[in-house]
This record gives sequence, C-alpha cells and structure tokens, in this order.
Amino acid sequence: MKLQISFDLIDLDKAIAIGSEVVQYADIIEIGTILIYRHGIEALRRFKEAFPDKIILADTKIVDRGKEVAELFAHGRADWITVMAGTSPHVIHATTTAAHNENVKVMLDLIDSDSIGQSALEAKNLGVDALLFHQPYSEAESLVFLDKWDMIKGNSSLPIFVSAKINRDNVDKIVALGPDVIIVGVSITDSQDSAAEAQYFAQLVGKL
Repeated sequence: MKLQISFDLIDLDKAIAIGSEVVQYADIIEIGTILIYRHGIEALRRFKEAFPDKIILADTKIVDRGKEVAELFAHGRADWITVMAGTSPHVIHATTTAAHNENVKVMLDLIDSDSIGQSALEAKNLGVDALLFHQPYSEAESLVFLDKWDMIKGNSSLPIFVSAKINRDNVDKIVALGPDVIIVGVSITDSQDSAAEAQYFAQLVGKL
C-alpha cells in the first residue's frame, strides 16, 4: 500500500513549503485541482523542480479535450493525470492514448460516474491505468461506502486509489479494505505539524 499526499491549497509557495516537510513520507505527490486552477501548468513545474525524484499526479479532472490536456501536462512533466468517469468513452480513450504516447499514466475519477461498477468494468479497455474511488467515509454512511467499494473491486483488476477525507478517525477502516493507495490531504497539509501527521499515515500503510 502507498501514500499519496494531496495539496489542495491556493498558495503555491505554501504548498511547496509544506511539501518539503512531508516529501520523505509520500510515494506520490498530488497537485490538487485548486492549485491547477490558480497557477496552471506553473504549479506542476514548481513541484517537479522542488521534488524531482517524486511521482507527481496532476488532478486535472479532464472532461473534454483530453488529447490536448494530456499533452500539455505531459510536457509539464506530470507522471499521472486524472480524467472523469462521467465524460464520454471517446474523451477517456483519447486522453489515455495521448498520455501513454508521452509516458504519462491516467487515473479514472469515479466521483461523477452514473454506474461505478460499469465504469470500473470498462476502464481497462479504455486504457485507464488506475481507478480513483472518491467517496467521503463516515460511520453513518459506511454501508454505502462499502457497497460502492465492492462494486469497484469486483469489476476491475486495476489499482484502486481511495480518497475518502481520510483522517486519524477513519484511516484504519480504509486501510483494512486493502486499496493500493490511500490519499490524504488536509489532515496533513492543514495540521500544525504536517511532518508528524505524514509520518503517522506513512507508518499505517507500511511505508516506514
């Protein structure tokens, strides 16, 4: 299991500074959509310059013009980009084809899928490299969460990344499911001691 740390801040300098504190604990660093909206491709270039040895995922959330966006972020040296499951199969396939031509991997974000199980089933044939289960976890909605998890897991052999507003209260239950990657954001980046929080989650996934 791996740890992906997500940076969903507006301030790019602050994001880089926090990144410097936690980079040793991250397998993958995610440049969140907010940073991309605010700073564009420059956010990717700054992160890649600061952390050249780390895998960088740009949360592009592509819904259209997949070929062009994939090429743009590939030239910015992204290792991963994301495309939305709710867009057309044509856009998804165009995104994966263009990305793979540039040695970039593509993650399918299932948050807007009309049928998570069907999207998971079709993903591999569309060239997708991994699935993103983007569902907040809470005790009140745990059955819904587990039902959706089973629909994804049962319909795909692709790696599954889980982004569930993970914190110290729910991480054990997420880890118990055995996803390939857990994604932690504000629990680390908004902490008074980001390095200590990152270390805590890294230990849970067996990184340390």
